[in-house]
Amino acid sequence: MRVYLGSDHAGYELKNHLVEWLKGAGHEPIDCGPHIYDAQDDYPPFCLRAAERTVSDGEAFGVVIGGSGNGEAIAANKVRGVRAALAWSEETATLAREHNNANVLSIGARMHPTEDAVRFLEVFLDTAFTGDERHVRRIDMLSGYEMAGTMPPIPEHHPHRD
Repeated sequence: MRVYLGSDHAGYELKNHLVEWLKGAGHEPIDCGPHIYDAQDDYPPFCLRAAERTVSDGEAFGVVIGGSGNGEAIAANKVRGVRAALAWSEETATLAREHNNANVLSIGARMHPTEDAVRFLEVFLDTAFTGDERHVRRIDMLSGYEMAGTMPPIPEHHPHRD
């Protein structure tokens, strides 16, 4: 599996560790940077590149890493076709794939021990999207909004319809 990775300075060491772990696990990591540690760098150039390459590849996954993982997930989700999820447990990494068909995982390097972050990535890569109709329907609603600005309707039975 090809995996595109991008980070900032706070995620630099974890990114490098994950690149080596991915190689050892038989995957093909592609490091989108940074390639040197710079305490003043910004995450958008690296995370956007990892996200764009993930989407253009079609068969790959992406990983974005920062101090908390929040900004990196936000950046990745700006790329059309990305469904980036912030994982803070094995369960959230699993559900990101099963329910959301996430193609990019975001991890907060300062939030977790390295072993936990590796495990989040491992379960993310090993978990398949369930394909359940309700999950497909929800993803289609988001894709419709992302691509064409089509607002999904509020169900008739909902008390707060517009």
